[in-house]
Amino acid sequence: LAITECKPILLSLRRGQASVSYAQSLLGAPETRLTTLDNGLRVASEETGHATCTVGLWISAGSRYESEKNNGAGFFLEHMAFKGTKKHPQTALEQQVESMGAHLSAYTSREHTAYYMKTLTKDLPKAVELLSEVVQSCSLNEAEIEQQRSVVLRELEEVESNLQEVCLDLLHSTAFQGTALGHSVLGPSSSARNLTRQDLVDYVNSHYKAPRMVLAAAGGVSHDELVGLAKSHFSGVSFEYEGDAVPVLSPCRFTGSEIRMRDDALPLAHIAIAVEGASAASPDIVPLMVANAIIGSYDLTYGGGKHLSSRLARLAVEDNLCHSFQAFHSSYSDTGLLGIYFVADKNNIDDMMHWSQNAWMNLCTTVTESDVARGRNALKASLVGQLNGTTPICDDIGRHILNYGRRIPLAEWDARIDAVTPKMVRDICSKYIYDKCPAVAAVGPVEQLPDYNRMRSAMYWLRF
Repeated sequence: LAITECKPILLSLRRGQASVSYAQSLLGAPETRLTTLDNGLRVASEETGHATCTVGLWISAGSRYESEKNNGAGFFLEHMAFKGTKKHPQTALEQQVESMGAHLSAYTSREHTAYYMKTLTKDLPKAVELLSEVVQSCSLNEAEIEQQRSVVLRELEEVESNLQEVCLDLLHSTAFQGTALGHSVLGPSSSARNLTRQDLVDYVNSHYKAPRMVLAAAGGVSHDELVGLAKSHFSGVSFEYEGDAVPVLSPCRFTGSEIRMRDDALPLAHIAIAVEGASAASPDIVPLMVANAIIGSYDLTYGGGKHLSSRLARLAVEDNLCHSFQAFHSSYSDTGLLGIYFVADKNNIDDMMHWSQNAWMNLCTTVTESDVARGRNALKASLVGQLNGTTPICDDIGRHILNYGRRIPLAEWDARIDAVTPKMVRDICSKYIYDKCPAVAAVGPVEQLPDYNRMRSAMYWLRF
């Protein structure tokens, strides 16, 4: 009897509703606090009240700051970082991290290097201490350097089998040929074999300077405590350059060109086409991000088929044009790459290239209000969805402060996305895409890829 009298709790009126609306969640997002130390090092944090936190050091250094001679030095250093410091040999360093239950990691990109640690909030002081040692007093032991050479060479071999990375590296090398942005992050195998300890020391002395560093943290961290830890561990980081030789980013020019790496033994062709995009701080970046969201992405494993919202994805499904595609925008401090990358069967390359360029032309000429509304919503969902933990938030803080000098809050992104109109998308896309020379990279069975002049002539329409 008692069971029949129970009221069905699940039939609540609020079932299926979010307890906090999207707008409320944006306004209620924690503030990012920023403090600059006397030596120029910036300390930034977002307190979310979690029991865990991520803390890391983001540095303006990467393959763009390297020369032909030392290309790959930053990536090699990343491998050396956790192989012992002057205070803690490798075993002791590993034991310290393991005993905290922490996760220590690093990455190098074309313009940034990051060393970060995810740990329990109570272990924040120890994490900052270990990070300061890793960055300031890495032992760079000769024997360890020799051992890491084979590791780096093995990684280079592994990357060769990741055809997406190979294709996008080739795209950079042809689009920015003769300039530092053309360098790959990993560098050539000759660098891995020939880099000396002195090369690595010179790289650290040239680039690891306080004004180019950001100590960022997210999670259950107190900003005042973080600033105190930064003062005790990072006040000694130099802000002076030897002989005032401040490394200046050489300007990078974009060159419309192509590179083909034909290999008919591969099952699928990997192709990227791109034009010069906007820099990270350009006001044009938001309309371009909306434009990319309109083109969208597709993979053969997606459901939806003919009812996908992206027009290019619907065409890909109906005519079986490709296995996957994605619109991308890589932005750097003064330039960028705006493009489409796709993986297709060798017999569908010509058609897929035609419809990809057709999608670009539609953006420049006939994009509608409903397209833009869909793109705006997709972009908002993507931006919010990426920040799903302390590590992505911390990475966001570090990169924003290096790129913009401040953390752009989600509410501001939201307002800037809402301000994008169809006319703005048409105008900005015409500025960057219409009648511009593209850069093209192709790997695999690419015999059917159209001649460059044909691809160039598809970058405009004869309209009367």
